[in-house]
Amino acid sequence: MANQIPENVKTVHLIAVCGTAMGALACMLKELGLKVTGSDQNVYPPMSTFLAGKGIHIFSGFDPSNISYKPDLVVVGNAVRKDNPEVLEVNQQGLNYCSMPQALNRFVVRDRKALVVAGTHGKTTTSSILAWILQTAGLDPSFMIGGILQNFNGNYRLGEGDYVVLEGDEYDTAFFDKGAKFFHFDPYIAILTSIEFDHADIFEDLAHVKKTFGRFVSGISRDHTLISYDADRNIDELTASINGHCLRYGTQKKSHWQITSTRIDPPWNCFEATRHQEKYGTFKTRMVGSHNLLNALAAVAAADRLGVSRQAVSEALETYAGVKRRQEIRGVARGVTVIDDFAHHPTAVRETIAAVRPFYPEGRLIAVFEPRTNTSMRNVFQDIYPSSFDDADVICIRKPPLLEKIPLDSRFSSEKLVENLVNRGKQALYFSDTGSIIDYVSSQAGGGDVVLIMSNGGFDNIHERLLTALGQRK
Repeated sequence: MANQIPENVKTVHLIAVCGTAMGALACMLKELGLKVTGSDQNVYPPMSTFLAGKGIHIFSGFDPSNISYKPDLVVVGNAVRKDNPEVLEVNQQGLNYCSMPQALNRFVVRDRKALVVAGTHGKTTTSSILAWILQTAGLDPSFMIGGILQNFNGNYRLGEGDYVVLEGDEYDTAFFDKGAKFFHFDPYIAILTSIEFDHADIFEDLAHVKKTFGRFVSGISRDHTLISYDADRNIDELTASINGHCLRYGTQKKSHWQITSTRIDPPWNCFEATRHQEKYGTFKTRMVGSHNLLNALAAVAAADRLGVSRQAVSEALETYAGVKRRQEIRGVARGVTVIDDFAHHPTAVRETIAAVRPFYPEGRLIAVFEPRTNTSMRNVFQDIYPSSFDDADVICIRKPPLLEKIPLDSRFSSEKLVENLVNRGKQALYFSDTGSIIDYVSSQAGGGDVVLIMSNGGFDNIHERLLTALGQRK
């Protein structure tokens, strides 16, 4: 088999098509006029019905017969192993194959200018803000982003404009390509939000992470632009000798783009921005937290580089509706607000709690945390997590649901986290299952309280179940 994309592709099969990015790619390929099929081990709604509605035939389970029609190209998902039955059949038949980012670059980016947002934190939010600014400005962008954008009700779009917004992922590409996904793109503009240790399942340490981002930064063409955060020492090291044009953004006076003042006026989060030390504008957004204002500033800097007017920027920030699972209000029951968030890294947990706190000053902030990523289920951040919850009033920690995947000597301990939180004077409790959390919170939460639920997974549908339990409480 050959890791290449032939010239005239008419039929494409995607192995592990039900993933967020692979599903989006399948739909984009279909919209481009290709015949698309896919397969996955776990085929169930909503992704299965969504893809079927797009006219994409999905095979349940991996089987060599799924590619007996000999598609022109097979796209192999990130989680697919080399001993997958369909991969073995691709090898047997000598079919052409590629990775998801390879296909995205070939069929979607093509001659468009790629705007790539990279970094440990804030990629999804920053890229979605940028996409909405470009849409508001009438530039008809394309995008693929790792979250559902409320303004578009989707995570992908094929536009007719010159720009495509991409969330640049540092995670590895495929079993045959252990390099980061963002290596496959040539950014016309790149945004770098932060660099921290994460993804402990593929990165050895911070030095390994920095090496990967360093390769990304050094690969930016000399005549293209990097927009990077100004208060990250790891970014400072990597951008000190950058070849291309580098703009810094943040709160430092010497930076090209600076937030000079902020003000919270619920539901608005307001900020004033300068460009090259001169006032650029005063803006307001419904996003909470100082970290989201920085995400907005990065997107504003990129949009300005593309010639977008301040009026369009202002309109876009005011009408930006956010991303599902990023400080998303799932409902209010008996005066208790339930919020869903994707936070799992200690920094993200800390910033999310700090962001939500000022908008609910009358009640308590009840933080509910489920560690379930390959990193958060490891003990690498065991001693760092306790300080991340300082701004919460009540803290509920669930036992990691997939702990058996982690070697015994590397496992994270929810019990130890609770013990450390109690030693810090916090009201913290350990729970072995989701139902017990729902029982406790629904009995304890009162009017004005906010329950902030943080997990990168579905968390056993805790949000709807908790709202139901609150509503049924006498």
